[in-house]
Amino acid sequence: MSKPSSFSLRGRKALVAIKDERDALIVKRQFERLGIEIVTWEPGATIDCRPDVTLIDDEFLPLASPAQRTSLGRSPVIALLGTETPSRLKLVLDLDPASFLVKPLRSAGIYAALVLAFERSERTSELKQQVLKLEQRLRSRRVVLAAVLQVMHTHALAEPAAFALIRRAAMEQRKTIEELSAEITAKGSLPRATG
Repeated sequence: MSKPSSFSLRGRKALVAIKDERDALIVKRQFERLGIEIVTWEPGATIDCRPDVTLIDDEFLPLASPAQRTSLGRSPVIALLGTETPSRLKLVLDLDPASFLVKPLRSAGIYAALVLAFERSERTSELKQQVLKLEQRLRSRRVVLAAVLQVMHTHALAEPAAFALIRRAAMEQRKTIEELSAEITAKGSLPRATG
């Protein structure tokens, strides 16, 4: 199933922790228009749902429980800022917000903050996946280097020629260079192509 568009908000669930009743009413009305289900949360209570987004008032910070911080970290966070003091901003930054709104709230800007939060969350997730892949490839470079050295020694080749030989063999066998390099280091020689 594909991910919903950042612009399509109907059917999403929001965890909302807002101190001021006027601000809470504005968010409630706007979310109803957008088709977002609201789950009201009081800091100190357990979070027993899996929200798509969290709106949290900076007056509820800092969160005392590590479990609460972990639960909030699973979805994009939109911080509601009342003051711009450095200490308050530090507390907000500790949540790693995907977007923010300035209090007192108005209905204008809520949709934009939601879209930006969902889009940032999606992009951050994609970047984390890319980093994991790159870290894996970096770890496998040791294996590739060992295989290149082994091929250099057994075939009396220079480094570029040994790597080219491994690359060509990997392409012929429809394997990644890393997979073939692992086989070379395990078997002690360049495997023969099958088929």
